[in-house]
Order: sequence, then structure tokens, then C-alpha cells
Amino acid sequence: MTGLLVVRPGALTTVQDPGRPGYAHLGVPRSGALDSAAYALANRLLGNAPDAAALETTLDGVGLRSLAPSTVAVTGAPCSVRVSGRPVAWGAAVRLPAGAELEVGPAESGLRSYVAVRGGLAVPPVLGSRSTDLLSGLGPPVLSAGTLLPVGAAGPDPVPPADAWGLPGAPSELLLPLRPGPRADWFTPASLAGLWRARFRVSAMSNRIGLRTEGGTPLVRARAGELPSEGMVLGAVQVPPDGLPVVFLADHPVTGGYPVVGVVPPGPALNAAAQARPGAPVRFVRAR
Repeated sequence: MTGLLVVRPGALTTVQDPGRPGYAHLGVPRSGALDSAAYALANRLLGNAPDAAALETTLDGVGLRSLAPSTVAVTGAPCSVRVSGRPVAWGAAVRLPAGAELEVGPAESGLRSYVAVRGGLAVPPVLGSRSTDLLSGLGPPVLSAGTLLPVGAAGPDPVPPADAWGLPGAPSELLLPLRPGPRADWFTPASLAGLWRARFRVSAMSNRIGLRTEGGTPLVRARAGELPSEGMVLGAVQVPPDGLPVVFLADHPVTGGYPVVGVVPPGPALNAAAQARPGAPVRFVRAR
């Protein structure tokens, strides 16, 4: 028998790949790895295809047993990595003998770690992706103890070197570049001007759907009423009635009725948002 057996699922561990973009018109969210740079690095370390499925852990890691010899790599939030109780490298390719247990420990900083295996996780794809989508329920279920994760055949490429330390760590302050619109005119000019000075915090209510904020000065509406539902994109900053911005992440809904004050472009800032812990300071800055 081959594959990885889940011994300890952790608080929230899901299978992720680049996601399933292109289905918003069917009501299907994009999904995919929140920290795309850390996910990509894990696959590069193993010589995997760029879209090979891997695990995304949340805060307290995961425990796996290798049922056949395999090679894995752990990236993202720095953490202890052990094989059958022996410390091994984080951010590097690590061999697992058959029967060995891989223990990925709690995040020492940041929030999400990525565990890739050479050959990728061969769970069945749904609409072209193996990602778990917490909002729609598409893809494999959240990991539970006893789950068997099949592993694909390793490619012909050798395991290449990569510099895991070249990626930025968890932010001490999350700076989110914001492009105003399309509904910035729903807020007072004074409120919009104050947004660039406001100091928010990451709320503990944040998840893969969106990063919620707290503690800052709420935005004030310039007009009453509600919008008809309209399309939402990755990085959209929606403002619910409490006036506290919500940054939409990979599992965001494809439509929404609250006004969007601006959009955070995909890239390093959203990767940093994936690693921002509750309580971390958040500021919005003008996108260049």
C-alpha cells in the first residue's frame, strides 16, 4: 500500500493546489492555497509540477505516516519537523522510510504551513482542481484521523535546490495595498481619507473565506440602502454594516451585496494576509 495516512489532522488541514478559477459564473469560488508563494516553493523543492496538490495546515501542524518510501517538504509558517521523533529540516526535501511518522509541529510564527510530497497528492479532482473549498464544500473533506491520502507518481526531474529563507516571514504589521473602488463613493470623503490613517487588527473570526478586521475606526456610509448582489473577486475589501473591512481570500463568495471600498491586488500582500495571526496590526496603503 502507498500513500500518507493521517495520524493527527490538526486544527484545520486541507488539500490545496492553485484552485479552480474560471467558474464564478457557476457560483464556484476560486479556492486554492492561501500563501501561494510558500505552496509553490514546497513543490519546487520536490521537483513537482507547479499544480501538484499539497496540504495546508493551520496553526498546529499535522501528523502523517508514510506507507511507502517518499520525500516531503514543509514550507510556509516556520515550525519543527520530525521524522519518527528525529528532528529534520524545515524548508528542504526530507526522505521518509516506509512506516515513518512525519510530525509537523505548531507554527512558531505565522499561521499556515504547507506539506508537499513528491508526486503530489492524488485525490480526485473536482472541476479540474484538488483544492478543498470550505465555502462550497467542493473538493476533498477537511482532514480527519485515519484518512488515507494517495500519492501520485514522481516525475523524472531530480529534486532541485531552493532557498526557503528567501520568502518573507509572518508580518509584524500587515500592510495591504488598496486600489479604491468600485463602490468607494458609498462612503463619506472624510471616512475614505481616514482609511489611510486607520489602525485595524486581524480578527479571530478570520478564515480562508476572508480576513476580518477589528479595532479600527469604522467606515461611514455616505448613502443608505443596500446594493443588489454583484460579483466579488479575490482581494475585494467588502464593508459590512459595522464599517469594519473584510478582505476576501481564496474561498470567498462569488457575489455579495455589501459595498466594496477597494481591492487588494493578488500577490505578496495576500500571501502575507494568509500568515497574519489574530491581533496582528493591519493598515491599508494606496496601491502603486
